Amino acid sequence: MRIVSSDLLFTPTPARIARLRDLAYNLWWTWHPEAQDLYRRIDPLLWEQQYHNPVRFLRSVRQSSLDAAAADPAYCAAYDAVLHELDTYLDDEHTWHDRAFGTTSRQLIAYFSAEFGIHESLPIYSGGLGILAGDHVKEASDLGLPFVAVGFIYPQGYFRQELDHSGWQVASYTRLDFADIPAVPATTADGHEVVVAVELPGRTIYAKVYRLQVGRVSLLLMDTDIHPNSPQDRELSARLYGGDQEMRVAQEIVLGIGGVRALRQLGLAPTVWHMNEGHSAFLVIELLRERVAGGMSADAALAHIREQAVFTTHTPVPAGNDAFPLDLIDRYFASYYAHLGIDREQFMQIALQQQPWGPAFAMTVLALRGSRGHNGVSALHGHVARGMWQWLYQHATTRDEVPITSITNGVHSATWLAPAMRQLYDAALGAGWEHEIDDRARWQRVDHIPDAALWNVRHQLRSDLVQFARDRVARRHRRMGWDVGTPVLRDDILTIGFARRFATYKRATLLFRDLDRLRQLLHNPQRPMQIVFAGKAHPADHPGKLFIQQVYQLSMEAEFYGKLVFIEEYDMCVARHLVQGVDVWLNTPRRPHEASGTSGQKASLNGVVNVSILDGWWPEAYDGTNGWAIGEEREYRDEQEQDWHDADHLYRILEHEVLPQFYTRDDAGIPTRWLATSKAAIATCAPVFSTRRMVKEYATRLYLGAPTSS
Repeated sequence: MRIVSSDLLFTPTPARIARLRDLAYNLWWTWHPEAQDLYRRIDPLLWEQQYHNPVRFLRSVRQSSLDAAAADPAYCAAYDAVLHELDTYLDDEHTWHDRAFGTTSRQLIAYFSAEFGIHESLPIYSGGLGILAGDHVKEASDLGLPFVAVGFIYPQGYFRQELDHSGWQVASYTRLDFADIPAVPATTADGHEVVVAVELPGRTIYAKVYRLQVGRVSLLLMDTDIHPNSPQDRELSARLYGGDQEMRVAQEIVLGIGGVRALRQLGLAPTVWHMNEGHSAFLVIELLRERVAGGMSADAALAHIREQAVFTTHTPVPAGNDAFPLDLIDRYFASYYAHLGIDREQFMQIALQQQPWGPAFAMTVLALRGSRGHNGVSALHGHVARGMWQWLYQHATTRDEVPITSITNGVHSATWLAPAMRQLYDAALGAGWEHEIDDRARWQRVDHIPDAALWNVRHQLRSDLVQFARDRVARRHRRMGWDVGTPVLRDDILTIGFARRFATYKRATLLFRDLDRLRQLLHNPQRPMQIVFAGKAHPADHPGKLFIQQVYQLSMEAEFYGKLVFIEEYDMCVARHLVQGVDVWLNTPRRPHEASGTSGQKASLNGVVNVSILDGWWPEAYDGTNGWAIGEEREYRDEQEQDWHDADHLYRILEHEVLPQFYTRDDAGIPTRWLATSKAAIATCAPVFSTRRMVKEYATRLYLGAPTSS
């Protein structure tokens, strides 16, 4: 589907380049740097000021700048090439899906997620779950899957992060102007805007549905900030992960039940329903209501739903799974019992789980009982999930008999790959490599990249990161009324990156356990290093905010200033600079609490070396040549012992392996052993931990079954 933009809000665009507006309304541009360059070339400063948002850019750009671009033959040639590439992509009738399953397939996959991370200009994501969902949608488009995605538009998005004078995280919210994003009201076949109604206690709440186009895939996002909703209900979908349990259950009801109703109004009949985490599991209840209303018994209806639904769990700790008190569920669903032909006790049994505070209606239990296919997001997480949920499966006498498989997460390569690295791959991997990203044999050709060429690109990416970090730090200093001061970081020393959600189990301060040892590493005159931190803590997570404050305060001490840097407002833009520009990606979760993690996969794609706890995806990737493993795959008596062992091992890896390898150079000044590790990271991780492999697995194992052809 092509979305056509309105002319009313934009600077008049010359006819020669008029489709810049249509391009802005297909988020295909977010993973095509050559498309982004069409806007950047017109006015580089404005492109940065509008934070890489082509819709807002086209509303603000000067007419003279557009006229100059339209009169420039070189620009017009680039414009023609990009639009031809987009049209060819959208019109392709020989996608992987069509080759594998045939062009007559009538399947439709509906993918529900509480958040989608598509691009920094659309701030409706908080972290890994949303980024994974955004990458999943992009890859579904690339593969040509029959796919529609459903979520919320969140007019206030996730919070913006600023640190105060003490380094304490302060959350602020900025209202999204719908005229600044590539969203249009979703409409029915007869042209009516889609507004869904969902019954809540004592009232009906309405949600308007917007459509965003992500390549070939429609992303449907709901908004409750409309008339005639009450002020309280207008706030229901205003913020991502905001509010108390009352708001959370209402929000998840609108996501699951309202999302199904939105698809129905659009005339869509999915044959596969994918719940990405438990937030959307109330869709099971709506599908149950539909089938019972059509004459099925509740038992038969639930069995029918199971055959169509799949569920991905991302949470390896019980406390991370949503569960609501039964009296709260009673208030919201009492009217459903009669419609489902069951009583209250039977309804509660569908998702009943005992919590430390009493019996609860658990969203993960609802999702598991309402689906046939279930998966964790790494092999280790699948093992953990089978242990967590074994009690649900009375027939399972051992953990391995629990029907929860694993499909390890991957990353959308085109989104996260640095353009300079792409040029190296174009030369080494051969024509069409981007269409065979999951071909492991082809990636062995990275050995053919000349060491000097790879080293030069890696140095340039590190220099770009250093300049980016300096700009962000200077911006903060100006905001605080301080002198900009001495520039932070250097572009010629080993740079470590640590960026992720600041949950305490991720142990952002593990490296600070022995400050004398850290000080020696940072200031070694022959082999110095520096560390860049970024990340947000949930606004209600005070221990996580304390971790951020500790990192910040240490970075401001005289002996650490310029060597440790914390970058505010971690988002997809910051993440790209980090995973592309550092030399080492550090990951220190408390094993086995990391379900998968994908930031290290993005780093390896760019030739960055992982130094990581053997948790999440890393046990599947680490082979002794492509990075380093911290600690051991075992349990400890207590957390203090685990922290001591892991920190000591991390220091030894840095002292005796990482830094010596990075600084040992040949006569041409090239660290050949380091680059061998970098190439091994690329060759082993890029094809395996990509969404190309991941989404193909979902398609063949959980969505559509075995392909009819290769």
